[in-house]
Amino acid sequence: MAKSNHTIASISHISKSFGSKKVLSNITINICEGQILGLIGPSGSGKTTTIKCLLGMERADTGLATIFGQKMPNRQILERIGYMGQTDALYENLTALENLTFFGNLMGISGAELTSTIDKNMALVNLTDSLHQIVANFSGGMKRRLSLAIALLANPDLIILDEPTVGIDPSLRLDIWTQLRTLAIAQKAIIVTTHVMDEAEKCDLVGLIINGEIFALGTPSELKEKFHATSIEEVFLKAEVSSK
Repeated sequence: MAKSNHTIASISHISKSFGSKKVLSNITINICEGQILGLIGPSGSGKTTTIKCLLGMERADTGLATIFGQKMPNRQILERIGYMGQTDALYENLTALENLTFFGNLMGISGAELTSTIDKNMALVNLTDSLHQIVANFSGGMKRRLSLAIALLANPDLIILDEPTVGIDPSLRLDIWTQLRTLAIAQKAIIVTTHVMDEAEKCDLVGLIINGEIFALGTPSELKEKFHATSIEEVFLKAEVSSK
């Protein structure tokens, strides 16, 4: 883990309900530059809502979310954030290149700089040969990879990826995680939600969310020691049992 104590993003005592259903309860998490934070937990546990409250996409009932020291929501700092949601926000009647160009222009990138960053990120996600294909003809995994390339276009300081490797083959997942580690070494802060436990092992910090609460938070080795487990998958299974 890259050594840093400079906090990039912070969620402090966030709670959120939808009607009578409490989705998050008193969530507090900090992430520093150079760190990869993995959020894991059962489906519906509150991982995506946590991210949306951090970004200001959902308004928390209580608590505070800050990014780069600014209270969220704050449109002025969005250009420093790369976000990839669970649902691919792509224009399916356009080519991959047209999508990349559109989103790049929205981020204020153009000309040779845009061409260069498109080439670099499409190579990362192994889609260079599909640059001129219509996105409607892409498989689900190809759409996820294109969404990741778009999230990284502006070389953001904070990268937030909600289940980025769903539908992506194992060898390419390894390539993507190698690149995420390279970005962390370059002092980017990265938040990833995942259902893939071997991906959680690659994170610097792991937050286990169960029933809208932080059930455990620490390095993979700390969590394995705490739960007397040999893997994060075993941590997850033991935590699920003990939370019932």
